[in-house]
Amino acid sequence: MRELTLGEIAGILGGKLIGDPSIKVRGIKGIEEAEEGDLTFVVSEKYMKLLSSTRASAALVFKEVESPIPLIIIPNPYWGIVKLMEKFYPRKLPSPSISPYCWISPSAKIGQEVYIGPFVYVGDEAEIGSRVILYPGVYVGPRVKIGEESILYPNVVLYEGIIIGKRVIIHAGTVIGSDGFGYLKEGDTIFKIPQIGGVKIEDDVEIGANCTIDRATFGWTKIGKGTKIDNLVQVGHNVSIGENCLLVAQVGIGGSTVIGKGVSLGGQVGISDHVKIGDEVKISGKAGIFRDVESGEKVGGFPQMPHKRWMRVAAELLKLPELRKSLKELEERMNLIEKKLKEESP
Repeated sequence: MRELTLGEIAGILGGKLIGDPSIKVRGIKGIEEAEEGDLTFVVSEKYMKLLSSTRASAALVFKEVESPIPLIIIPNPYWGIVKLMEKFYPRKLPSPSISPYCWISPSAKIGQEVYIGPFVYVGDEAEIGSRVILYPGVYVGPRVKIGEESILYPNVVLYEGIIIGKRVIIHAGTVIGSDGFGYLKEGDTIFKIPQIGGVKIEDDVEIGANCTIDRATFGWTKIGKGTKIDNLVQVGHNVSIGENCLLVAQVGIGGSTVIGKGVSLGGQVGISDHVKIGDEVKISGKAGIFRDVESGEKVGGFPQMPHKRWMRVAAELLKLPELRKSLKELEERMNLIEKKLKEESP
């Protein structure tokens, strides 16, 4: 198990150390679970009081406070923890090797120091970059290109002609390049529209487990550089997603939608086809998006509306039973008043 001194940690993070620099820590835990030998962290004011009771050997904090344990002060402790996790818990990856139980087309090009596990299939004219890892059961179709240092976990499927950039991570069970949902109805018959385009995944994208990204009818379905996609996300044909977007679980995006840079989509957001969403848009969970959204907007609800308004609407929804009861009582009172007025009228 790796150990680091507080002095080494402060140097790695560029933080201010208050305490003994020679103290060693061997891991990271939350402030309530931490034991002696652990480093913990505090990211908000309300947890500062827990410093007095934690059993951790030291803590990362965002400001200087009185504490019974040593502190390392940095502006964003959570960023510091993420950076240190790479030091304490380095990812264990398989050593370069090619299993005798895989199948690689003679026309495929394979880079250096790759790992190709058992029962991997690599199709004709596929190109696998150096230091790529293909876990068991991965299917790489004909003419697929996979950039350097990408990792494909078990049972990922890449249909023909898909392009994967560098340092892309694709988790188990994801399917990229299946046909888009394109059909034409003539009379009582539904005809399939051939899907002859492809999918391009740019550098540093991460795609969760059991996602589906459809190939384009023509041209490309695109996922921009640095975008992170959670599990169980559906991306329709000809969708274009910009750089550094965040898509939370169970998002569904209709065909030909265009999403700008830095967009965040909450869980279970549904977006209709042919919608345009601008840069830096934030959409709250379960929202239904049927119209274009301008850059910088925050929206939510079904149908979509400004997020603040949606929060007020959601709060009022909880009062609907009482409001309905009050309305019914008012109607009954009005009926009595009207009846009485009719009886008294000459």
